[in-house]
Amino acid sequence: MSTVALALVAVVALLHLWFLVLEMVLWTRPLGLKTFRNTPAHAQATRALAANQGLYNGFLAAGLLYAAAIGARPFVLFFLGCVLVAALYGAYSVSRRILLVQGVPALAALVAVLLS
Repeated sequence: MSTVALALVAVVALLHLWFLVLEMVLWTRPLGLKTFRNTPAHAQATRALAANQGLYNGFLAAGLLYAAAIGARPFVLFFLGCVLVAALYGAYSVSRRILLVQGVPALAALVAVLLS
């Protein structure tokens, strides 16, 4: 894979590590409340769901980083595809903003990997 492709894959992985922190650690704190436009009561009620979601984001990041580190292009493509599908579903079911924040970087990385 090219340096550009690897860099974009790393960006996607780092974004998902940040999502893990937001959803598992900061969900009920001011930054988490602001980021997800949540109320303290709703955040407290959905804390376990958010933590589970954060854990999955961590798995996506780990898969991307591991696959890129060992040069397993098919697995990099698989994990980027997973991120893209999650972004499309999130845009449909939660907020179109997810497509911009999560989907665009994943698509850019996917194209870069395919072209490298």
